[in-house]
Amino acid sequence: MTSVQTLLARLFAILALSALSAPGMAAPVSGAQVFTGEESAAPEEAEPTPPSAPIALEREDDQDERIVTRLSDIFANVPSLADVTVSASEGVVTLGGLVPDTAASARAEAIATGVDGVVTVENLIERDVSIDVGAEAQGLQDRLTGLLRSLPLVGIAVLAGLAIGAFGYMLASFDSLWRRLTPNAFLAELIASALRFVFVLGGVVVALDMIGAGALMGAVLGGAGVIGVALGFAMRDTVENYVASLMLSLRQPFRPNDWVVIDDREGRVVRLTSRATILMTLDGNHLRIPNSTVFKAVILNYTTNPQRRFDFVLGVDADDDVEAARVLGRQVLAGLAFVIDKPAPEARLVDVGDSNVQVRFLGWVDQRESDWHRARSRAIVEVKSALEGAGFGLPEPIYRLRFDQRTEPLPLQSTRRAEPEGQAPAPSAPAPVPVPAASHAEDLGPQDEIARMVEEERATTPADNDLLDTSRPVE
Repeated sequence: MTSVQTLLARLFAILALSALSAPGMAAPVSGAQVFTGEESAAPEEAEPTPPSAPIALEREDDQDERIVTRLSDIFANVPSLADVTVSASEGVVTLGGLVPDTAASARAEAIATGVDGVVTVENLIERDVSIDVGAEAQGLQDRLTGLLRSLPLVGIAVLAGLAIGAFGYMLASFDSLWRRLTPNAFLAELIASALRFVFVLGGVVVALDMIGAGALMGAVLGGAGVIGVALGFAMRDTVENYVASLMLSLRQPFRPNDWVVIDDREGRVVRLTSRATILMTLDGNHLRIPNSTVFKAVILNYTTNPQRRFDFVLGVDADDDVEAARVLGRQVLAGLAFVIDKPAPEARLVDVGDSNVQVRFLGWVDQRESDWHRARSRAIVEVKSALEGAGFGLPEPIYRLRFDQRTEPLPLQSTRRAEPEGQAPAPSAPAPVPVPAASHAEDLGPQDEIARMVEEERATTPADNDLLDTSRPVE
């Protein structure tokens, strides 16, 4: 029985192979198994092969006509591609005609590329630059009609924007409120200007949003940002000066009429404006310094502390008792009425020269009662006279000349010119006129000419132009 089954299995296998190998039949499936009389293991699982795109070796006779018909139907239903012409040969599609813009040309090429059977596309489409006067006129009429219809909405939007801007101006006009909230007038004006700007910009944005001009609103805001950045770079010095003015108005580094030195510029402060600090120099001239320079500069203020020290150097003969000269000079300074007791006057040995010992004398004055320059001048005269009266020498520098004995003697000649015979001698120089000694009752009070000029100018200047506030403490 088993041999019969084996024989039948072999017969069916032969018939199956004959049927598969016949013409028009497909090749046997890789997973098929041919049964034999013997038991066999299951076939190994075949590795999958990646699918590949079919390549048509033969084309149907009417395929180009079908491509042309299909593309023509598509383009006919697209208004911007209605004038596009199509031709095809062996799968190569050629597009021609006119389109309104380059985007339509690219769109037509993309449509043609996606049609089945198209091998490649040759795009010969041109842009239509002709003008249809009738169509343009109709388009202009349509735009004018739409504009007339939107006039009520535009009017409402304009009124809304104006109302918002007017409200901002009304808030900014409360000067007394902002002056109470801020430490100075400059900051109050800055807040008012910021309020006006914010509300005006908000009114413009609301008006554009009401008329549906979202793109225009974005362009306005974007343009404002770009312009702001450009102006920031272009007006960097101006912006820096403006910020420095704000900081100086808050810090208050000096008072009106203070005697200051800003870097190497000296004078009395007239006023502080939103752009510059005005000084009056000690010879009566106006000096305008940008606030950005003042903010970064080293400021020396002679007025803040009324006590100010003066000093001068006198050279005492090296053969004299220098210590006695130092003590005498200090006692003379202490006896002067304009020299204050605390801090006490001093005398210091500072250097030894070729023919003298230099002594530096120091004293303090109250600038509210005595002028610094006059006091120093008077102290020099008094100390010098006291030292000379006590027998101390105040020599000038002495230079010694030594001549080499190996050289010939110098032909020294008299500097007196011989008078010709029979001519009277030249008249001698007149005797010097004695200069009276300075009076000890000399007025050493503070010089107030420049201070008086500053006060007169400040009295004629509106207070709004000055950022200095005498009610606030100095930094």
